[in-house]
Amino acid sequence: MSTRMIILNGGSSSGKSAIARSLQTVLPDPWLAFSVDTLVDAMPERMRSSDEGIDFAEDGAVSTGADFQVLDAAWAAGIAAMVRSGARVVVDDVFLGGAASQRRWRDAVGDLPVLWVGVRCDSAVATAREAARGDRPHGMAALQATLVHEGVTYDLEIDTTHTAPLACAHTIAAHLD
Repeated sequence: MSTRMIILNGGSSSGKSAIARSLQTVLPDPWLAFSVDTLVDAMPERMRSSDEGIDFAEDGAVSTGADFQVLDAAWAAGIAAMVRSGARVVVDDVFLGGAASQRRWRDAVGDLPVLWVGVRCDSAVATAREAARGDRPHGMAALQATLVHEGVTYDLEIDTTHTAPLACAHTIAAHLD
């Protein structure tokens, strides 16, 4: 298997994290899983609800400032360095900037073989998942459902509206070389 990196892009509550965990179960080799949520959780509290950090509005909109963008670029470069050092990695991200977010990752990964996966989910289903989670501002899933895919190109797209994470993981695994 030459692909050593899988990047999952989808809106909030689309099922990316569950797919990443399922991929760790079905893939024969050990794969690390990293989520943009982990990056946000690792940031100092003062960077949340900050113009320079990351801000989660009451309507679910997310905006990022210069300090967040520096750390986000460093995070992507660090993950790419792990892959270059021999790790296999699944990344669970939300491309708030659509094509620009994908360009940031392309710059970080360079010539590494990456499987780009779009994770789609019907907005109403993602909104129901968001409500059940209770840890996201109401409206985030609906706002991100299509926004994160604008201008992004994928090797594979999956829809989690009616497909379980394990089935999605098997579909992704079948596309690895």
